[in-house]
Amino acid sequence: MSDAFYLPDPAQPDRFLSTELTRGPWSPDAQHAGPPSALLGHVIERCEPRPGFQVGRVAVDILGPVPLAPLTAAARVVRPGRSVELIEATLSTERGPVMRANAWRFKLSEPELPLPERFLPTGTRPGPEQVEAPEPFPSTQPIGFHTAIDYRFVSGSFAEPGPAICWIRIKHPIVAGTEPSPLERTLAAADSGNGVSAILDWSKYLFINTDLTVTLHRQPAGEWVCLDAVTYPQPHGIGMAESALYDEKGPLGRSTQTLFLGTR
Repeated sequence: MSDAFYLPDPAQPDRFLSTELTRGPWSPDAQHAGPPSALLGHVIERCEPRPGFQVGRVAVDILGPVPLAPLTAAARVVRPGRSVELIEATLSTERGPVMRANAWRFKLSEPELPLPERFLPTGTRPGPEQVEAPEPFPSTQPIGFHTAIDYRFVSGSFAEPGPAICWIRIKHPIVAGTEPSPLERTLAAADSGNGVSAILDWSKYLFINTDLTVTLHRQPAGEWVCLDAVTYPQPHGIGMAESALYDEKGPLGRSTQTLFLGTR
């Protein structure tokens, strides 16, 4: 088994070989959207990097199932700026694009702004070391994204419908030979919001996210990302999952996913 989600292709710098760790829990041929979202973050951060700048928002559109196949990643600055700039990134197979992302990158204030402390976000959640490891995720696939992460539920579980608080940590690099960045770790974890807070019966319903938007008001610290997640289903077939994001220091930001709902 590989020790990374993607292997760089030595013959083509912008091409990445998908490993079995990217596999989703339900299909042997499709990836969980967490790893390719993190791969988009990987190339976004390396696109014309600028000292003193930081990504504040990434919006990912999932154009279809992402196969366990080589992926070509491209990123470019489409709106330069002195203080704020927009980066566009795409993941493609030989058949065409499978995911797209737009990211806003911000110039950090130096010196820091003298903001009143009472307006700064506060609050914590019980840490991952304070809760027990859960039962393995129920999947028909022996190896995949569900085996490549650690997760700890503060409340809720995969077997308990409804809102949940869950810590997630990836156990492997997104790209072999690199250390996962805070943004990569966050994107990989945030795509699980609709899974950890699933409110519908997994065996009877589909709740597939078509996108993932992550907004961060500060740089995540440490390996663990906490999702305080809730799913909002509607009878007309459109739903939403929303997660307040935390690390062990406190609030980070938020993520949202638009859901396609249906029966199996």
